[in-house]
Amino acid sequence: MGTLNTAQIMDWLATKGADFGLKVLIALATWIVGRWIINAVLRLVERGIGRTGKIEPTLARYLVSIIGVVLNIVLILAILDIFGVRTTSFAALLAGAGLAIGTAWGGLLSHFAAGVFLQVLRPYKVGDYVSAGGVEGTVKELGLFGTTIVSGDSVTHVVGNNKIFSDTIKNFSALPHRRVDCEAKVANSVDVQDAVARLKAALPGVKNVLAEPAPEVEISKFTAEGPLLTVRGYAHTDNYWQVYFDINKTIAHEFGKAGYPVPETPSVTRKV
Repeated sequence: MGTLNTAQIMDWLATKGADFGLKVLIALATWIVGRWIINAVLRLVERGIGRTGKIEPTLARYLVSIIGVVLNIVLILAILDIFGVRTTSFAALLAGAGLAIGTAWGGLLSHFAAGVFLQVLRPYKVGDYVSAGGVEGTVKELGLFGTTIVSGDSVTHVVGNNKIFSDTIKNFSALPHRRVDCEAKVANSVDVQDAVARLKAALPGVKNVLAEPAPEVEISKFTAEGPLLTVRGYAHTDNYWQVYFDINKTIAHEFGKAGYPVPETPSVTRKV
């Protein structure tokens, strides 16, 4: 039996082995060359779209992604054809396994559909600072199935489009400016109106704080340590954190220059 199997294997190698090996080499060559051509085509398309200047980056990258997927499918079908798997046979195989494939691909199709709606409705675009799908950061790419967001700690997040589309989307870049909220507490012994006046005079000098809307300083509440001030400035989204930190530095500088004491919690005398 073993001799018969060996003879059959040797016969197969002698008659069809060389042909199969040639097909494998051709398939590998087709894959390598095909991938190189696809990458070259995608680069040309991306450059061509960039030169026109009429298509914004969000839509441009989405179109490039679609073209890339289509070309890769064509390449795979071409490789299958080398091994004698015809396109019609392949389509029939997919149709026969329609239920299983539909279940497996259902999630991806929902992400794809959500991506199309995101392109049409445009709740955000590449470069916007958003909070979407539980992630906050700058949109790097809106792809076929997911959106790439880079958070403030330089971590790249890929969030499914369907998760984003079915959840609340906050776009901090949609309006021309963003409010920067800070707090400042003064001691009870301090003239609170003097503190407010000092901060109102200093805020316009903070870098990138907008003149309109004007900065605001108001008493938000009273605490045991002293009044709590809400200090607000307005800035472009790109300058938000710089303005936030500089306002806090300004508060510390002005209060230090005025010689204000540090607010302290009043001691509580307990009866024994």
